[in-house]
Amino acid sequence: TGEPRCGASLQDFNKALKITLQANANCVWQIQRNENKNIRLIVSYFKFAPSSSCETESIKIFDGPSTNSPLLGQVCSDTDAVPVLQSSSDSLTFLITTNSVDFTRNFFVSYYYFSPETKIENCGGQLTSPNGTFISPNYPAPYPEFTYCVWHIRTAKNTKINLQFQDFFLELDKNCQFDFTAVYDGLTTNTGLIGKVCGRSQPTFESSSNVMTVVLSTDYANSYRGFSAQYTSAPLPGPVKPDTFLTCSSDSMTIVLNKSYLTSLGYSETQLELNDPSCRPVVTDSVIFSFPLVSCGTTKKDDGQSITYTNIVSLSVNGNIITRQKSLQVIAKCKMENNSTVEVIYIAKNDIIQNTSAVGRYNVSMSFYDSDSFSKAVLQSPYYVDLNQTLFAQVSLHSIDPDLLVFIDTCVASPKPDFGSLTYDLVRSGCNKDDTVVTYPPLKHYGRFKFSAFRFLRSFPSVYLQCDILICDSNNANSRCTEGCISRQKRAISSYMWKTNTVVGPIRLKRDLRSADHSESLTTADAEETPNLQQYSFYALSFMVLISNIIIVVAVILKYHTKRRAGYGYQKIQSS
Repeated sequence: TGEPRCGASLQDFNKALKITLQANANCVWQIQRNENKNIRLIVSYFKFAPSSSCETESIKIFDGPSTNSPLLGQVCSDTDAVPVLQSSSDSLTFLITTNSVDFTRNFFVSYYYFSPETKIENCGGQLTSPNGTFISPNYPAPYPEFTYCVWHIRTAKNTKINLQFQDFFLELDKNCQFDFTAVYDGLTTNTGLIGKVCGRSQPTFESSSNVMTVVLSTDYANSYRGFSAQYTSAPLPGPVKPDTFLTCSSDSMTIVLNKSYLTSLGYSETQLELNDPSCRPVVTDSVIFSFPLVSCGTTKKDDGQSITYTNIVSLSVNGNIITRQKSLQVIAKCKMENNSTVEVIYIAKNDIIQNTSAVGRYNVSMSFYDSDSFSKAVLQSPYYVDLNQTLFAQVSLHSIDPDLLVFIDTCVASPKPDFGSLTYDLVRSGCNKDDTVVTYPPLKHYGRFKFSAFRFLRSFPSVYLQCDILICDSNNANSRCTEGCISRQKRAISSYMWKTNTVVGPIRLKRDLRSADHSESLTTADAEETPNLQQYSFYALSFMVLISNIIIVVAVILKYHTKRRAGYGYQKIQSS
């Protein structure tokens, strides 16, 4: 076991590190070896300063040769597990940072190279029978070195699991730093640690639900016979699943608790309170806490990929010295990200703790404005513009959280609202791709840019705009929102809190509007001209009929006079 003071470059096939650090440490250990194998890193003991948080003290593990490599995981004072992490290559890096509190921190970190293809008999598996047994590899002979086995036990719904080690013999250590067995309340090894054991004993464990995970981890020396374990399942006492609901919006969080469930536990709704006791619930058939995201003692956490708002419903202290009631705690988390809703509920033996997480979405919109003052939004749709006219676009985040920052990552234009194969980049990865684009510096809840109007070739009349928006914690000086234009390669390891997209359009040229108006005018004129032509035709026909009648009358008169002249013909008078 080495004792490096602050960081080192390690090339050993395996090594155990006993690390002691004081305040304000920032130490990096790099593990790299020309080996066609992966690295398994085990943090089997950690003791941070009291009351420290992940923001001030942590161990960060990176999948690669530097702290710029992808983050594999993080260990903090509240980590409820024995962290075991595996690299994807032959290099791995971990960083330990401490705060300014005067306190001696102790850590035990070990690693070794292994081949994922190598299989060990009786090492882990899925156990799904109501009752069963399992043993460590080679039992009762000594277990192999560098072993990591995981057993997942799952029984029928509405049951709990009782686990008993009938024979148990692992290397003895006060903190179980070398060889140990860890038992988890659930199907993962990331949280829900019930206990970690080593040495000689016959430990027993009980789950709060129908799933349990058992881990065996061994190092390179002092192997013993391991263990033989048996598990049984039994019905869970009611209530099995509390009727609790959580909804999240861009601005608020609502927690609903079933009154009858509280009564069955012997509680009154008057005993429940949030982090801020002055925020009281509305009581009907249910107990409803509804409050703005940034009030009532809600905490906000940036984990590198999302923003999580957390509040806790708990029982108020009644002044008694002892109690025989189970304590109640409902942890509600609104996670702002694009993901599915995750809800995990379990009942512990002595405490009832319900973890409820729901995915929320920030309310984001995009509009055009008539000038760079961004004071008057353009409300008309379609928005008719001149070719090469400067257009001003603003993305707005509608949230009551003042510590958020909007960043325009990518904006593309398309002649179609579905943004199919024909698109044109205006902004890509924070970089201006069109010569006319000017991006304004980030301004809290607003992202702004301007560009010159254009039209697509091949006679497409409209242009639609779609922008990918990143939302970050404005208190994080190293967030993606503050990095500006970056290359795609670097972008892959950049973090942001939340991502969405928004669409605005269509934009059309004014000459299209004039053409449409001209066509409409012609159509109207034609429509007006039609009755005039009909009226003119009527008058002309009437005039022709009148002329025809006059001609007929004149002809009759002339004929009549002609006949009278013929009757009065000259006649000679005879003499007597």
